[in-house]
Amino acid sequence: MKIKMGELWKHADFMKFWTGETLAMFGSTIAAFVFPLVAAITLSATPMQMGLLNAAQFAPFLLVTLFAGVWIDRVRRKPLMIIANLLRAFLYLSIPLSYYFGILQIEGLYIIAFFIGTLTVLFDVSYQSFLPSLVTRDSLVEANSKLEMSRSVAQISGPGIGGGLVSLIAAPFAMLIHSITLFISALLLIFIRSKETAPIKHQKVTPIFTDIKKGLQFVLSNKYIRAISGEAATYNFFNQITWAVVILYITRELEIGPTLLGVIMATSSIGAIIGSLIANYLAQRFKIGRTILWTMFIACSSPLLIPIATGPIYISAPILIISFFFGGMGVVISNIHVISMRQTVTPDRMLGKMNASYRFLVTGVAPLGALLGGALGTIIGLRLTLVVGGLGSIAAVLWVLFSPVPSVETLNEEELKNKESLIGGKTTF
Repeated sequence: MKIKMGELWKHADFMKFWTGETLAMFGSTIAAFVFPLVAAITLSATPMQMGLLNAAQFAPFLLVTLFAGVWIDRVRRKPLMIIANLLRAFLYLSIPLSYYFGILQIEGLYIIAFFIGTLTVLFDVSYQSFLPSLVTRDSLVEANSKLEMSRSVAQISGPGIGGGLVSLIAAPFAMLIHSITLFISALLLIFIRSKETAPIKHQKVTPIFTDIKKGLQFVLSNKYIRAISGEAATYNFFNQITWAVVILYITRELEIGPTLLGVIMATSSIGAIIGSLIANYLAQRFKIGRTILWTMFIACSSPLLIPIATGPIYISAPILIISFFFGGMGVVISNIHVISMRQTVTPDRMLGKMNASYRFLVTGVAPLGALLGGALGTIIGLRLTLVVGGLGSIAAVLWVLFSPVPSVETLNEEELKNKESLIGGKTTF
């Protein structure tokens, strides 16, 4: 199967979806930068309060994801996405309104953060399950490439725009931007004309915990998704060990200031943009499986360059730039093909449960890695902690190396099904 790039430019419904998502991604990166500033600057939050705010934002990814996946497989996804975006828009709008009327409190921000996180889980799992019904399986790589490119561009410009807004207006009012982008995104979703396949209605409704078990079993029994999720979970765990101390290492040990730090970190998104542009070419030139393996290796080995960066700034800064650039590129290229592979090997009736179970498994370990990274940084020092994180990240590639993933040539459902049966898989297609 030869994948033709550029066909989605003529796909009116995908263009509506992509435009809405691009706007929402820009708004999201601005909001992610501004949200903690609302607490820190406007509400003078303490360190403990900032910790609770972060916990409130990420708690739904652990508490809600598995249940969301079951529900999403029982309903149409597009209406759920529209509702999620509209409710998030109102929640973001409540922040400047509460501030204007003098009733904004840190406790209220906890509640808003938790419900925004919950709705984000619903939307993200829904959209990854909705995309295969919007475009053909042959176009999934191009669709995911376009979405990842938008995300990368947003991550470069969003914080700068957010910082500029906060310098001009009070931080709570800057949240209006994301509220507006979410309203527009919901409106564009409404105008998508493609008919979504209705979920199969069964006479007997399966208990929710049974469906959760099915989702987890599917992820763990499918040799492709099991290898991918094992790699992602391992990488996320050790990457969080790295990120627990990397800012301290760069600013204190290397004495790099915030301006240069911003430039260094921006190179990750630049690498990601380039990666999104060349992802499809690499898959056609070197095949899907090998592209995933080698770009994962690039992404997972990049963190080891960070503790190597020592000495004067003119030596350490270029090393860090190389690390962040190739890390961003490797992550995005592998993610584009990994998401497309997951969507290809998963039946439509299982997409919600699969995406939710996958996200639960690969995200649930991140807080543990962050806690361990903080403890190691205290006990063995920043640089050795970075070495531990880097070595662990490289080990993540072993999940994919010793799996059928590298042998995959194209995202052909029959090919993947045949390979799965040959190696004794138990996946139901």
